[in-house]
Amino acid sequence: MGRIAPYLLYEDGAAAIDFLTRAFGFEEVMRMDEGGIVNHAEVRLGDDSLMLGYPGADYKNPRNADHATALVHVYVDDVDAHFEQAKAAGAEIHMEPISTDYGSRDYSARDLEGNLWSFGTYEP
Repeated sequence: MGRIAPYLLYEDGAAAIDFLTRAFGFEEVMRMDEGGIVNHAEVRLGDDSLMLGYPGADYKNPRNADHATALVHVYVDDVDAHFEQAKAAGAEIHMEPISTDYGSRDYSARDLEGNLWSFGTYEP
């Protein structure tokens, strides 16, 4: 069985790791730092990993490009508690928690560099 681990690019990897751990509950697994630049890192939420790295000088993050380039969807146990944690940590809320017609409860937020994240829980 395969596993998918998204790899996101961050101009400020150290700030991204700090934000992802505080706002979205990730745990830092490893960090490769060279001259104050995080070239590669891994954070984990439960059994799932997210890798991140430095994109280089020509890159424009979604905030600077003024549009989302992707969406990362994450399943969490308690979407409302997760929403409150993200909001308290200063995440830019894109969509408040809603119950959908297809049985999930979701919200979305942007991280400090403008990447769009969606979090959801299937309701009984």
